[in-house]
Amino acid sequence: MKKIIPAIAVLFLFASCKTSKDYLLRSNEDKTLYDVVKQLNKHADDENASKALAEVYTQVQQKHLDKIETYKSYTDLNRWDKISAEYNMLQNMYEAITNSDAAAKLIKANSYQKQIDSVKQAAAEDYYQIGLSYLQRHSRDDAKLAYSAFKKAGKWVNDYKDSKAKMDVAYENAILNVLINPVQDNSVFISSGWNNNFSSDYLSQNLVRDLGGKYASQYPARFYTERETNRNDIQPDWVVDLTLREMDIPRPTFYNYSRNLSKQIETGRDTSGRIIYQTVYATLNIQKQSFNARAQMDINITEVATRKNILYNSYSDTYNWQQEVASYSGDSRALSSNDWTLVNNRYNQPSKEDIMNELYRGIYPQIKNRISNAANW
Repeated sequence: MKKIIPAIAVLFLFASCKTSKDYLLRSNEDKTLYDVVKQLNKHADDENASKALAEVYTQVQQKHLDKIETYKSYTDLNRWDKISAEYNMLQNMYEAITNSDAAAKLIKANSYQKQIDSVKQAAAEDYYQIGLSYLQRHSRDDAKLAYSAFKKAGKWVNDYKDSKAKMDVAYENAILNVLINPVQDNSVFISSGWNNNFSSDYLSQNLVRDLGGKYASQYPARFYTERETNRNDIQPDWVVDLTLREMDIPRPTFYNYSRNLSKQIETGRDTSGRIIYQTVYATLNIQKQSFNARAQMDINITEVATRKNILYNSYSDTYNWQQEVASYSGDSRALSSNDWTLVNNRYNQPSKEDIMNELYRGIYPQIKNRISNAANW
């Protein structure tokens, strides 16, 4: 029995040593550190966690510091995000340890708040200087890049220097004067003058109004009709040309068919009081009219100074109409209420104006969104 007890003690000692090493052999050092601190918060006298804490912290700390040194050698602006992320992880480790009475008694963790603040200042200055360099150029793309750089500078350090004012300058430099020309009509309906509501100016005037005109604020652009640019001597940066390629409103097609109807109706009662039924018959003769109208419009945006094509798209929409009317032969009592509705129907074919309204309603938002997306950042 005396020989067995020392053997058991050795086994417990070996198991204890192996358990403490388990912390050091894990692949995810960051999670391991938090697991150690969590264990110490539960059991401050945990020998394995106590032994592992210092070494795990040193390993994790050095890993992040090495990454920071690597990122500092990068030249792209995204390095600041990477450096900041590493310092924040180091600071989170510091806070986890200092907020744990058990862990704080075992090691003294380093705070990296000064480094975090220093990175924010350096990143803000870097973006600010890049913004200034873009602001000295004159293209809209450079103005957009300047705006973005000043915005990021302000995110690193709130209202850094005059970054907000510089954003306004960049935005103003990016504003486009956009001329939306009257629709060039290649279809027969508008050009024939059958409907004055759909003159060639109709669509362009609505687009200018709905996009905000000269007071547009959702995007760096101002929108004008041809008349407005001529009257106010405005030089457009972009020109939007709209071409109605197709406006097909065909004549209705006719389709005739019949349905045989029958119904049992009450005609009286016999001597015993039972209801007497009679089957009546009729034929419903139905005529259906229908057509599918279609319109197609092209949009082309051109940069005036360079004659560069900014975008080209084609949009289309269809309008489907059908209606049925009917007559009958035979006994009218065989008809249902729905059958009578068809009999009493009269053809009410939509006017060309109504059809065009429907087609424009489908195409218009597509055109409007395409122009706003092109003008927006």
